Amino acid sequence: MRTVILTVGILVGTLLAGCSSKPLEVFQGYLEGEFVYVASPLAGALTNLAVSRGAEVTAGQLLFVLEHEAESAAVREAEQRLAQARARLDNLNKGRRPSEIAALEAQLERAKANLRWSELELERRNKLIEGKVISAEELDLAKSRRDADQAQVTSLASEIETARLGARVDEIKAAEADVQATAATLAKAQWALAQKTQYAPTNAWVQDTLYRPGEFVIAGNPVVALLPPENIKARFFVPQPQLASFKSGTPVSVSIDGVPTPLRATVNYISTQAEFTPPVIYSKENRAKLVFMVEAGLAAAVARNLRPGQPVDVRLERQTAE
Repeated sequence: MRTVILTVGILVGTLLAGCSSKPLEVFQGYLEGEFVYVASPLAGALTNLAVSRGAEVTAGQLLFVLEHEAESAAVREAEQRLAQARARLDNLNKGRRPSEIAALEAQLERAKANLRWSELELERRNKLIEGKVISAEELDLAKSRRDADQAQVTSLASEIETARLGARVDEIKAAEADVQATAATLAKAQWALAQKTQYAPTNAWVQDTLYRPGEFVIAGNPVVALLPPENIKARFFVPQPQLASFKSGTPVSVSIDGVPTPLRATVNYISTQAEFTPPVIYSKENRAKLVFMVEAGLAAAVARNLRPGQPVDVRLERQTAE
């Protein structure tokens, strides 16, 4: 009788176990952060460090300023050169000043008066030559004077027309090229000046400051290390037999000490190479087994109060029932 009862109990227990959900496997890991190192591409002494370690900054907030007197002077010089180049181009496009054109017009009127007088003189000498009062040489001299006056009138008229048109096309093109080159020089100087002042590219925590005011910063060396909340991720390790359950986009739940409810995360990276169980996992049974590193991204809203290095337990967001 006792054997029958025991057998029935075992069967009932087996059925109940088959109807319940299987416990989810836990994968151990830790939080990892990808830092943003803010640097200037130009060298200079650090004159203003506007943030401190542990502070929270918003996008566009001032981080630091390097000495920039030389860059400011270069901008001022380029601005003046550009103004000169533009003034020269405007002057070429406008042609000569009104007073200069008026002087040419006065010369033209005087030349026309001389032409009228020389034509009258030529006409008188033509009559005198018919009566053989003057010689042929005197007539030729009057014709030469009339032709010279006519050429003077034509020359002054052409000069006035040219003065009103402005400079030649090739001179204007050269001036336009000079303006463009000077504008490019100004843009380069303004860029260099802007690089001496750096701002936060996104909302973040100040993880570290690497220089103090007064120190010389080499070009490209980071001055401030930032940690945006969206750059915090859960990094855990999955044994090879369970690796097939994970792929990019797989949802997982992340449990963290001190956080009452698990956080939702999404797998976004699976290592392509196996490695031995890292020393942060202390399970002796799994120490000799190969595992694959998997990373899952957390939403910035839930990662605001988390910090890299915190241990985590990761579970797949699914349950299987028989």
